[in-house]
This record gives sequence, C-alpha cells and structure tokens, in this order.
Amino acid sequence: MRVLAFLLVMLMPVAANAQQAMPPAPYAYTQLEDPALEAEARELMLTLRCLKCQSQSIADSDAPMAGDMRHQVRTRLLAGQEPGEIRAWLVDRYGDYVSYSPEVSETTWPLFAVPLLLLAVVLGVLLRRLGRRRADEADAEAEA
Repeated sequence: MRVLAFLLVMLMPVAANAQQAMPPAPYAYTQLEDPALEAEARELMLTLRCLKCQSQSIADSDAPMAGDMRHQVRTRLLAGQEPGEIRAWLVDRYGDYVSYSPEVSETTWPLFAVPLLLLAVVLGVLLRRLGRRRADEADAEAEA
C-alpha cells in the first residue's frame, strides 16, 4: 500500500506537466480600432460558445481556441461580412453547439421538443394524482 501511494505521489508532477502549456489567448491587443465595429464584434462574441470551456462565451474565455474564434470574428467583420454571415460560418465549421441560440433544424429540434414533452408529462401526472385524491376524498365523504 505504501509503495502504491509513493508511486502516485511521484507521478503527480508528470500529470501536472501534461497540462496544456500554451498561454491564454490574448484579448486586449487584438481589439479593432473602430469602436462601432468592436462593439458589433463583442456583441456577436457574447452569443457564441467557447467549445473548450463550454460554459463561457468566446468573449469571456481565455482558451486559445476562443482567441482564434475572436480573431476570426474580427477579421471577417473587417472584411465586410455581416454578423449573421459570420455566425453561419462558425456554425457550419463547429456545429450548432457553438451558438447559444441555436435555430430549429434536423439536429436541434429535440432541444426544443423535449422540454415541452417533459412539461406535458409532468402536468399529466399532477392532474392524474389530483384527480385520484379528489376521488378518494369524495369516496371517504360518501362512506361517512
């Protein structure tokens, strides 16, 4: 047992060195010079999900992939593309998951249908239980 614990402790530095060694993606020096374009880019970036962090937008993430995605957004805005075109390109490239507001399609319809189905099932169960309780109470009153 002591040998196993010793081996685990000795392997910890190896696992720590296996972590990603890249610095966080730069944010400050890559902003656009035009404040209106930067505001438009920032607004678009807040609606796109970082694929590595998954819970952060690409505007807030320090992941290198998010930095690349921010760079693509800014570069494409400078080239004259509209935010909708940029969003469509990113969705085509990375999939529907990259968008915080996915559109209904063949692959995303369950995202919209399953919550409605669950709500219908819960309402059905509640109504059935309430109906049984009322029927039981009415039977108890009739017997008394």
